[in-house]
Amino acid sequence: MSERILTEVISANPAMIRKQFPLLDQQVNGNPLIYFDNAATTQKPVQVIDAIDGYYRGYNANIHRGIHTLAEKATDAFEQTRSVVRSFMNASSMEEVIFTYGTTDSINLVAQSFGRKFLEAGDEVIISEMEHHSNIVPWQMVCAERGARLKIIPVNDAGELIMDHFDQLLSPRTKLVSIVHVSNSLGTINPVAEIIRKAHLAGARVLIDGAQAAAHLPLDVQELDCDFYAFSSHKMFGPTGVGILYGKKDILNEMPPYRGGGEMIREVTFEKTTYNDLPFKFEAGTPNIADVIGFRTALEFILEISKPLILQHERALLAHAHERLSKIEGLRIIGTAREKLGVVSFIIEDLHAFDIGMLLDAAGIAIRTGHHCTQPLMKRFGIEGTARISFSVYNTFEEIDFLTERLLKIIKIKRR
Repeated sequence: MSERILTEVISANPAMIRKQFPLLDQQVNGNPLIYFDNAATTQKPVQVIDAIDGYYRGYNANIHRGIHTLAEKATDAFEQTRSVVRSFMNASSMEEVIFTYGTTDSINLVAQSFGRKFLEAGDEVIISEMEHHSNIVPWQMVCAERGARLKIIPVNDAGELIMDHFDQLLSPRTKLVSIVHVSNSLGTINPVAEIIRKAHLAGARVLIDGAQAAAHLPLDVQELDCDFYAFSSHKMFGPTGVGILYGKKDILNEMPPYRGGGEMIREVTFEKTTYNDLPFKFEAGTPNIADVIGFRTALEFILEISKPLILQHERALLAHAHERLSKIEGLRIIGTAREKLGVVSFIIEDLHAFDIGMLLDAAGIAIRTGHHCTQPLMKRFGIEGTARISFSVYNTFEEIDFLTERLLKIIKIKRR
């Protein structure tokens, strides 16, 4: 399909995209479903659902250790996903692609393996004020265990990192910088290439939390030169329970296994165990086979449409939403960074975010409310939480207009 036709499919005739997502074709509380909770999880195209169903119906078997036909077919399908992931992010080899159970699991793997191996008392780990709890708590845990210090890059009123402060935080004691690529609460796109370059000059390693970025932004881990990159299938039209950790081969080889069990071993005796080669050293036990196979189909869906066109559509939606919502009296958008992805968090004067979410749900509009697993960030802005809408390729301008109309009605009713 040509780029011109694909552009028309997304911008002029989104129904051609939407019909691939069975869940979207339903009524919620008597209204057509409008799904604006994509930063939490995206919906799944029918081909992903069919891929999972096809595994269970046609070749369900455990992988890597079986010699029968079903096991070999399942192993081949599983490893095909690893190959597609390698290409998707331009890793130098399949050995650098580790399957986990999600971004959270990937970050915990690095914290527990890299952290326990390399962090010493007095060392420092740098994160930012906008991190998801999954990129805060693992570092708090390992720093407390190792006697290291956790240092924080603050954000400005627009929700952007204060990079001058980052420069001041870097020191010879900095062992690792772990930064979100795109904020799940604000949509801010962080200057990760600059962060990686500066951290490396200081002798530190860098992990990028790409949960909100991998499906939208160009991703070339070799060009970025990051040491680790983590993302989740379920935010990329794929199944839940599947994640990716990219790591540079030389670093991964130095890191001890995160979990023990089957697959990650070479030989086991009661006296000593030797470990398997990469990537299997970090993949203990039976993995989430069916959903890993489904993830390949989700990646192929993204590649078929193309990230640039997806991003173009989502940025148009973002601009439209900012334009419409900014005209609502008493509504304040939290996060106005110059570089943003398709996330709009907002509060409305005299209305609790939870009430906004419930009233919108009554009209069939699914949004997210609360602190979005970023409580320190909410504290920085002096709020308990926000109402958050987030976009994907199947969303439309008309849905944003309907959301705006409903918000105006809610405000009118609540302020009588």
